[in-house]
Amino acid sequence: IAETIENNVRSKIIKEQLTDPAYFETMSALLDEIIAARKAKAIEYEAYLKRIAELAKRVEAGQAEDTPEQLNTPGRRALYNNLRAGSRAGQPAATYAGSTNDDTVARSRAIDEAVKRVRPDSWRGHQARENTIKQALFSLLQDAAEVERIFLIVKQQREY
Repeated sequence: IAETIENNVRSKIIKEQLTDPAYFETMSALLDEIIAARKAKAIEYEAYLKRIAELAKRVEAGQAEDTPEQLNTPGRRALYNNLRAGSRAGQPAATYAGSTNDDTVARSRAIDEAVKRVRPDSWRGHQARENTIKQALFSLLQDAAEVERIFLIVKQQREY
């Protein structure tokens, strides 16, 4: 039964991985930790079920409890999580027009608004239309590698 539960949670994580890589990578690491504890018999089955249920709720919610309330859409949350993860992973945090490196919420909102402002209809899969969005991202991020990384996240969001 435990393995079935784990497989169901893992499949949900994998299914949603592309929409918010940083968040679901964290959820995957938590699942791995719970599985390892169960296999090492370090936790009782009842405690295991409580932990796996809590993880499943977090995966289904798609956001952490401490997510700022300005990030009220899945796209903004994905941008925030991945901009924050990029700066923690040793990558330089992208900056735009006078921002500070720790202003991740404002950067997420600015990117969200820029994408919504410039996106043409049916832009996915059309290089010229995608480049319009990339150009807007570059004007904010000023880093071609960061633009490509963030663009892949934007492309996976249904709201854009």
